[in-house]
Amino acid sequence: MLYREMGDTDEKVSILGFGCMRLPTDGRYEHIDRKKATSLLDFALESGVNYLDTAYTYHGINLREGGDSELFLGEYLQDKVVREDVYLSTKLPSWLINEKRDLDKYLNSQLKRLKTDYIDFYLLHSVKERNWSHLEEVGVLDFLDAALADGRIRYTGFSSHDNTELFNDVVDAYKWDMCLIQYNYLDENIQVGRKGLKHANSRKMGVAVMEPLKGGVLADYIPEEIAEIWDNAPVQRTPAEWALRYLWNHKEINTVLSGMHNMQHLVENIFTAAEGEPQSLTSQELKIMEEVKKLYKDKIAVECSRCEYCMPCPNGVNIPQCLSYLNQAAMLNDAQNVHTQYHFMLKDDEKADNCLGCGLCEEICTQNIPIREKIKQVKLEF
Repeated sequence: MLYREMGDTDEKVSILGFGCMRLPTDGRYEHIDRKKATSLLDFALESGVNYLDTAYTYHGINLREGGDSELFLGEYLQDKVVREDVYLSTKLPSWLINEKRDLDKYLNSQLKRLKTDYIDFYLLHSVKERNWSHLEEVGVLDFLDAALADGRIRYTGFSSHDNTELFNDVVDAYKWDMCLIQYNYLDENIQVGRKGLKHANSRKMGVAVMEPLKGGVLADYIPEEIAEIWDNAPVQRTPAEWALRYLWNHKEINTVLSGMHNMQHLVENIFTAAEGEPQSLTSQELKIMEEVKKLYKDKIAVECSRCEYCMPCPNGVNIPQCLSYLNQAAMLNDAQNVHTQYHFMLKDDEKADNCLGCGLCEEICTQNIPIREKIKQVKLEF
């Protein structure tokens, strides 16, 4: 495993971080399969992964309640790991902060749930234009100072799915240690983007990346034209390897989070990380990446990262999966197979026909997708 310093902290984190938002479950998102998840984390840590990322609501029923991810990690860290051997990152649920006392309430609750005295990297979760000013008003920056001073947290950060301008404003508002941004070879000009990445680096902030495979799209749904480019490349890599190596080629990126819910993905990513040195891709390889980017940009139907913030839908629609099938139909040449999967794999109440157009999903979508419009396209397509 390779390591990089997290910004200006002098802490060396593994370039592959374990994202604990999509751990294996017993069939229900809010119930982590302890045995399978423990096996994955055991192997990851034995292989040198030392950065674990979670959040208050991960593996939860909704965005207002604590989920199972923090609880599982608390059990795991208590039983299996020397606490000082891992960097634990979790996030304050920004949208649940109504008044100043909520800040300490949630942090103290998270410390209990994680069964730890301190959190290494404590992030404000999903800072957006509509919540940043409120967080400032309730004193979130003073709260972070106090939590640093009393040892409950070691380093500060925030995650963002908003635009570069807002991101830069937040970066400049405080002496942050790190940030968490969505970034992959298709997302360099949306959300925070490359300009935001450069600005964070100029402030000597650490950078962790989420959605490196765009919710699996860059690994699982490969059009024939793109597969042909990969097949003819001078070095053979899987699509996931290409995507991860592209990120690690950026010296500004310190760790890349992957939600590895099965052993095959974990082993492949650890193998790939062994060669993830900065600026290690050749000019020919980077040219190949540009060809692939252009082909994808010409085909993709909706910029969904499958983050699942839009879930659950009040009427049961499986929004991420519906949009995923729309993308597959647009990007892949085997459209009939996609249609078959849509009708066979989705339950009747999960299909796009059940959308009532309430718009709740659009209010919390991290990608600012016009979901109702896209769901109508799903209805027409399928």
